Amino acid sequence: DMPPALIALNATLTLRRGDARRTIALESFFLRYGAQDRAEGEFIEAVHIPRPEPATIIRIVKLSKRFDSDISAVCGAFALTIAEGTVTGARIAFGGMAGTPQRASAAEAALIGQPWAEATVERAANALVQDYTPLTDVRGSSAYRLTVAANLLRRLWIEQSNAAEPASVLDAALG
Repeated sequence: DMPPALIALNATLTLRRGDARRTIALESFFLRYGAQDRAEGEFIEAVHIPRPEPATIIRIVKLSKRFDSDISAVCGAFALTIAEGTVTGARIAFGGMAGTPQRASAAEAALIGQPWAEATVERAANALVQDYTPLTDVRGSSAYRLTVAANLLRRLWIEQSNAAEPASVLDAALG
């Protein structure tokens, strides 16, 4: 569940083999399911996470049947920067939506430069179908995953839409 969060936070990796080192963006490390941009004998030496801007809202949400010891059906990570009511930066990544964790580029583009408003969030939520074609498995159908991903973005907006009267959407565990 860490890769989506680290991707949203713009993390980089230092890969090392002997004395040779290289740094890559974490989002480019995952090539396809089960394959990474890592040469034979190379290992991850360090993970670097830049300090977010003070106005950045960061949320990470995991959805799974068993919270602690289960693979996520969907794991959403959001790092949104909002200045004077306008989204000036957006990094959104999901796990469980593709063969590898990846960014929601179309959703990000729908947010950046736009007012932090319900209509903007709806456009971004609707853009997720351009970013992902999730698989269907025992954790959830493709339609379920897309709906959940869109609702996680809507939830973030609800929680952050009025700083004077903060809202909180309660988490619940069924057991």
